[in-house]
Amino acid sequence: MCKIYVASSWRNEIHNIVVQALQRWGHEVYDFKNPPSRTGFSWAHIDNKWQNWNTTQYREALNHPLAVAGFNSDFNAMKWADICIMVLSAHTEAGWMKGVGKVVYVVQFSTEQPELMYKIYDGIISSYDELTKMFS
Repeated sequence: MCKIYVASSWRNEIHNIVVQALQRWGHEVYDFKNPPSRTGFSWAHIDNKWQNWNTTQYREALNHPLAVAGFNSDFNAMKWADICIMVLSAHTEAGWMKGVGKVVYVVQFSTEQPELMYKIYDGIISSYDELTKMFS
């Protein structure tokens, strides 16, 4: 079985489906929404009005202890994992993981605009059936 980092955003509705399926198939999966022994990081834990921040406030918030702990949790999981599955929108994590030689797949269940640079990754998973065939 594999150690998998699922890279996504809080807004992506497919994230939970992918995490639960991979776990059900016996893989060790890091879920940034529910990391081991802590709660997932949210900007709202720092400030409920985070969506109104200016750049200075955002830069300062990156150094807040909760942001540092959330970053360290996610980044350590990226280093731990053998495979990254990017559920669209987490390009930084996927790019870093590919850059250090890890396997990266893009999950794209809906039709999206083609992205030439996805050629750098190891494949595009376009359906739940393909995910099942590859990881179950």
